[in-house]
Amino acid sequence: MVERLKSFDWVLIVTVFALSVFGLIMVYSASYPLSIDLFDSSTYYIIRQLIYFGLGILVFAVLMNFRYHYYKTLSPYIIVVSVILLLLVVFIGVSENEATRWINIGGISMQPSELVKLGVIIYLAQVYSQKQKYIDRFATGVAPPLIVVVALFTLILLQPDLGTAVMILLVGGVIVFLSGARFRHLAFLGTLSAAVVLFLVMQADYRMNRIIAFRDPFAYDDSFGLQLIQSYISIANGGLTGTGFGQSVQKLGYLPEAHTDFILAIIAEETGWIGVGFVILCFLVIGFRGLMIGARCKHLFGSLLAYGIVFQLMFQFIFNAGAVSGLLPITGIPLPFVSYGGTSLIVSLASAAILVNISLQNQKDYKRGQAKEESNPKDEPNQQKESLVF
Repeated sequence: MVERLKSFDWVLIVTVFALSVFGLIMVYSASYPLSIDLFDSSTYYIIRQLIYFGLGILVFAVLMNFRYHYYKTLSPYIIVVSVILLLLVVFIGVSENEATRWINIGGISMQPSELVKLGVIIYLAQVYSQKQKYIDRFATGVAPPLIVVVALFTLILLQPDLGTAVMILLVGGVIVFLSGARFRHLAFLGTLSAAVVLFLVMQADYRMNRIIAFRDPFAYDDSFGLQLIQSYISIANGGLTGTGFGQSVQKLGYLPEAHTDFILAIIAEETGWIGVGFVILCFLVIGFRGLMIGARCKHLFGSLLAYGIVFQLMFQFIFNAGAVSGLLPITGIPLPFVSYGGTSLIVSLASAAILVNISLQNQKDYKRGQAKEESNPKDEPNQQKESLVF
């Protein structure tokens, strides 16, 4: 038991939970004014986030000990469940802020698109790890799995949620690239995807308004540029050390979505660049550990799964931080482990748990290789040397 505990990637585990706990603290700080205003209680949002965090810990504990190889068998069922959940959103979804992205089951609200993001990674990693003989052929190797991706993309788009739909395309593209697809196939898919996204942006006024606000928010300070301007003010107020925990002014009704998509702005205001630096450092550690786990994995499925999860988390961080700072258009992408949102928190913890399990299996494979080499050191000297290289 002790030996097994030592095999876990504790750097990754501690970093994930440090970031999550910091997120809980900041969710409370960012949400309590709105919570008092809407529910006459300062703890409405944080209590719900704590409940989801507790569920997330249970999910993490289970999945970190659940062999990732089994996801190969579960992959088709995961996709079927994903489609069913997205169809439920279409027919019985709960609307909020002119979007229908949630379903309510037994009084528990969940956002299926968050689950689908992880499901797509598992599915694509499984399929492309089995298609290596055909990966250089577009019609039989690359294209068939993307039909499923397009179907899920379309269902998410109906919510509407272009940000999450684009995230699925990006991570899917990364997995296709790492699977060994030809450059011309990647170029074709990338060009087609960019054209489709551009067309979808131009077809909706609110999406075009976000692009316009991104370019010059101060020209629209009384309309769709307001949120970004208020985010600028939060960041400027924070400076290096911040105004102090609970002392944000922008969360008092000035900055919309202060506890969800724009929580990083409140972090900047109350904890300054020290707090923002802590968040950035945590994501860098998670990204580095995840990439190392993928690189060390001896099984293509495990490598693609690890890389897909890492890029998913890092893309979400980049899109969220970019929107808050005005470096990217606003997309409505939450900050993993930090933003308010139960489904997002649980899925983020589940994703990290899968990385931990892949790391654990890597350790077991490495030890097996060592034991085999020690029992037969003279027969395979070259393999002994290679097995020591991660």
